[in-house]
Amino acid sequence: MAAAVGLSSSPGSPAVSELCQNGREIFLEASRLLLTYADNILRNPYEEKYRLIRIGNPAFSTRLLPVRGAVECLFEMGFQEGETHLVFPKEASIEQLRKIRDLIAGERSSRLNESNQTHRSGSSETMASTQRVAHQPSRPADSLLVPARQQPETSLVQSLEMAADILKTLQTKFEHHVLMYENPSIQRKALASIPLQQLKTKAQKKLAQATRLDKGAHVNEEDFLLLELLDWFKNYFFHWVNNLPCSRCGGQTEPKSDYLLPTEDDLRWNASRVENHYCNQCQFCNRFPRYNNPEKLLETRCGRCGEWANCFTLCCRAVGFEARYVWDCTDHVWTEVYSSSQKRWLHCDPCENVCDKPLLYETGWGKKLSYVIAFSKDEVVDVTWRYSCKHQEVLSRRTALSEATLRETINALNRTRQQSLSENRKRELLERTIVELVEFISPKTPKPGEYGGRTSGSLAWRVARGEVGPEKRKEVLFIPSEKEKTSKFFHLIYNVVEDCYTRISNNNEKINGWETGVWKAESVWRKVETDWKMQICKVWIWRLIQQLSEKLGSQRSLHTLFII
Repeated sequence: MAAAVGLSSSPGSPAVSELCQNGREIFLEASRLLLTYADNILRNPYEEKYRLIRIGNPAFSTRLLPVRGAVECLFEMGFQEGETHLVFPKEASIEQLRKIRDLIAGERSSRLNESNQTHRSGSSETMASTQRVAHQPSRPADSLLVPARQQPETSLVQSLEMAADILKTLQTKFEHHVLMYENPSIQRKALASIPLQQLKTKAQKKLAQATRLDKGAHVNEEDFLLLELLDWFKNYFFHWVNNLPCSRCGGQTEPKSDYLLPTEDDLRWNASRVENHYCNQCQFCNRFPRYNNPEKLLETRCGRCGEWANCFTLCCRAVGFEARYVWDCTDHVWTEVYSSSQKRWLHCDPCENVCDKPLLYETGWGKKLSYVIAFSKDEVVDVTWRYSCKHQEVLSRRTALSEATLRETINALNRTRQQSLSENRKRELLERTIVELVEFISPKTPKPGEYGGRTSGSLAWRVARGEVGPEKRKEVLFIPSEKEKTSKFFHLIYNVVEDCYTRISNNNEKINGWETGVWKAESVWRKVETDWKMQICKVWIWRLIQQLSEKLGSQRSLHTLFII
């Protein structure tokens, strides 16, 4: 296979130009599929099935998704990204589709003609040209791709698919999704649904009580308001959907694996996936659109973790919190809220009604984390390290794309978005980045509330996802030995520094871990004091920044150096 054939560009389409940079075999196979998708719509403009491309389809996932520029061509045609499908909306321009289709067809014909001429003439000029092209250094992506006629290895295909998914998620979440939370009219709708004054009154009472108990606590009314907002959202506003009751007979339905076609109204609210909840009693198909628009979710007030985190993040922004939408590539989403009193980001999961328990997923649910990304209106941040106390294990799973590629992509997105920010805001974001880095490298120990499995969703659903958590830990039973019975003396001490029990009355037996000796605990946990270490790290990192700033001449340029 030639390293690259046909380096011409299509000035009318950046995506087609990018597609042309692939090797000949890859280009021909990808262009054939793209033309098939386009021609199906042009020949059958009113057939709904031709407007949907299932992302999990083997032809799409192995022959288009890994190919540079291929998916971008679909987007330029007018396709939009849904949760499980690419969708060509009814209002999309057929003329735009035809334009991109014709550009691809022209490039394809050109390559086929070049191939035929080379085969017929075998001229030295053509051969020399081919040799020059073959000796050009190929781009990194070329070395990862294989000709369509070869059967790619499953692991390679999965890796390429995941890499494309991560990079596309970074772009779409940051450039489209999180900006919906900033719409003033949608925020006003959310505020109209929130009993804000009632929540503030509860927060003020709890703050006063907490201040009496601990006058040195670094919390304020906003911290308690966040807890009240979480509790209200979980227990009074939103509700979980396992399966819908039948809208015809009221009977129990069963979700089917096949999906129903989205209506025009579904697509308007970004619901490209519509679940089929089938009633076995009256044989009726109940539609469950998976809405991705937070404005619509203020009306439906139901769904699973995607809908919960989406709507809750909007509510946080409406109340005035700085909030992030957090995406975990192992299939979960939640929210982070910035605490001005504690000067850090707090993990908030509305499905579970928990706050500041970031190790819950790894320690409690048993998740094998790899990429966890936070999105706000001002920045994208790789926050994986906040949610893990097993960094080496996480690193071993981050193989979908290189750390450099991920870092450069995040930096590029942030540079573009932050161009319009004030210098004060840029400095504030930089200082927060430094604090986050210190948090990421500080040692973590799971708290009691981070050991449990998932509570939202049906048990069968949680078991299927492997999120019921580890088996219940085995409590230590202190059974008196013969020596202790004879002496009628049982002596047990706990060393908070070593986190270890010593059973002195039984030959100084050692039992590790505070929780192993605790039968039940509420609102009490062992805190590992690392603040002094964090202060040292902050000073050290800030001095490093100052030194590098003198060399680079700009403190702002250092922002890119401190994104993990």
